[in-house]
Amino acid sequence: MNESKPKMAFDWHHLSLWCLLMVVSVVAVVLALPREGRANYKAEVGTPWRYADLAAPFYFAINKSEEVVARERDSVLSLFEPYYMLNKEVETQQLRRFAKDFTEGLPGLPDDYLAIVANRLHNLYQQGIMANDDYRQMMAKDTLSQVRLIDGKEAWVVNVRDLLSTVTAYEKLFQYPQLASRRELLAKCNLNNYLLPNVILDKERSDVAHADLLNSIPLASGVMQQGQKIIGQGEIVTQEKLDILRSMEMEQERRQAQEKGISVRLVGQVCYVAILFCCFTLYLAVYRRDYFDTLRTMAMPYALIVLFSLMASLLVGHHVLHVYLLPFAMVPIFISLFMDSRTAFMSLVTMVLLVAVQLQRPFPFIAVETVAGLVSILSLRELSSRSQLFQTAICSTLAAMATSLAMEWIETGHLKPANWYEYNYLAVQALLLFCTYPLMFLIEKTFGFISNITLIELSDMNKPLLRQMSEVAPGTFQHSIQVANLSAEIANKIGANSQLVRTGALYHDIGKLKNPVYYTENQSGQNPHDALNPIESAQVIISHVTEGQKLADRYHLPPVIQKFISTHHGLGKAKYFYVKYQNEHPDEPVDSLLFTYPGPNPQTKEQAILMMADTVEAASRSLTSYTETDLRQLVERLIDGQVQEGYFRDCPITFRDIAWAKTVLIEKLKTIYHTRISYPEQKQPKEPSGDVSTNHQ
Repeated sequence: MNESKPKMAFDWHHLSLWCLLMVVSVVAVVLALPREGRANYKAEVGTPWRYADLAAPFYFAINKSEEVVARERDSVLSLFEPYYMLNKEVETQQLRRFAKDFTEGLPGLPDDYLAIVANRLHNLYQQGIMANDDYRQMMAKDTLSQVRLIDGKEAWVVNVRDLLSTVTAYEKLFQYPQLASRRELLAKCNLNNYLLPNVILDKERSDVAHADLLNSIPLASGVMQQGQKIIGQGEIVTQEKLDILRSMEMEQERRQAQEKGISVRLVGQVCYVAILFCCFTLYLAVYRRDYFDTLRTMAMPYALIVLFSLMASLLVGHHVLHVYLLPFAMVPIFISLFMDSRTAFMSLVTMVLLVAVQLQRPFPFIAVETVAGLVSILSLRELSSRSQLFQTAICSTLAAMATSLAMEWIETGHLKPANWYEYNYLAVQALLLFCTYPLMFLIEKTFGFISNITLIELSDMNKPLLRQMSEVAPGTFQHSIQVANLSAEIANKIGANSQLVRTGALYHDIGKLKNPVYYTENQSGQNPHDALNPIESAQVIISHVTEGQKLADRYHLPPVIQKFISTHHGLGKAKYFYVKYQNEHPDEPVDSLLFTYPGPNPQTKEQAILMMADTVEAASRSLTSYTETDLRQLVERLIDGQVQEGYFRDCPITFRDIAWAKTVLIEKLKTIYHTRISYPEQKQPKEPSGDVSTNHQ
């Protein structure tokens, strides 16, 4: 019991598991937190700035938008004049080749045509010939395009229209009247082979000029001084403000890219997350140390906190929808149902603070989600029907909306909400909270918990095991119902889980289904124990515990219910047959293990309640008189004997609880075995005399 049980010591195994669980949680959350320094807000031109006043955290240049820079580049590049070199060697080489190829004159033409064509080629080269691709590209860009023509140390600007391409040069060759009339004969001479570009692109010099021109465009339109106000809450976001915000993000990224080693931001995040999880773990270690018994039980609050923190990081980091979309109230609901309300509140605070550090407006989020979580905890202290979950979801959402509206009134001073979309997300959150019921079974299976709804479903008398018990072992079935009612009354009185102990009581004797006639409540005549010796009889009686565990495994009863089967007799003895054997063998040593139940002793308050109620209810059937004195003496003797034998040393039940249990048992047994009023017999009328009879004839 609580008064005599020493505090549980932390062994190294448990301590290492707790530390590992906390470290894994811290690492998972820290890895998901944004570290790139990008602002976690959304801003659009023409919409009001919903966040707090924003000032420049450092000095930075205000970069122009990409659209503005692109327009300025187009404007500057329209004036760009590429550099071309005038190569006079091309003319000399081609004219020499022409003269060499036609030393005997042009076929079919007079001798003077050789000089005429050479002179015409000279004129074309003097005008300047460009490659066809370069010429088309420049003319397609702008018919007024100009290039810088370089001849040695001289350079001058030439309009592209004044130059020729190899194609236009060939056509212009035949514009001379004397050559035009002889075009068919000249065409056979392939004169286009002697028209090569002599205006050649100077790529290196052009690229340098192009880069210098682009670099001359200022990318910044101004600067922001550290501490200078960027935008205030409620102001309309203009394109200029948006450019400033984007410039600040770019400067943050640039600064972080220059950092080496572990960033200060990462160190701060690790410290912050570790502090929160340390506080939460210390709370559990001090006030809820019993949760550390099993790692699965302990892992649930950590898993839920980490899961919702990761989902929030995903939404915030990718600017997807809104963080209010996540049903954060689901975490305190689950923890309140399966653990306790104080742990649910501590989990809620830890989770909300972990998510808030990622947001631009953390305080409204903290207020809204904390209120929503508190309402969920208060409205769902004990779950007994599905409808309670839906009511909780609605109440939690309404509380969140009201808090959000109140925060908006405080910030803006206007009655009419400016951002209806937040309330839309909160409405969607309510729909997601309705998923708590189906997810509850997933939590039960994953972490080994059991909810009141599951307990209520297991208490249904149409369940296979209970229906079979009512048919095969009706006496045991009635005994189990009586024990369930007594146990539930005691649990309500001392603050234990009444639904849990009621369900456990209904199943605690299912092992008697194998040999029901060996138990007195199912016997209607011959006692089969008369043919057995005390040891055999004791083994049959004791076997109902192990047989019950086998049935529980076969029908997949939850572990918490199975523990009621193994602990309702604890390490006690089958005393009737134990004493009988001692009396029959007074001179022989008795092996008490042959008469001892496998146990263990009760480990929870509910298991202790069941042991007391089971023992008293069974023994009360053997009383010959049901006066208050007899019932009180029976209850006192049995329960005091259990206390003296140490059955309750391993469970957190107090002497005060035991005293209340005695009182409840006595009062309930008095009600069950009260004496009924005997009904009076009706008196028969007297027989009439012969004379009277004759007169009536």
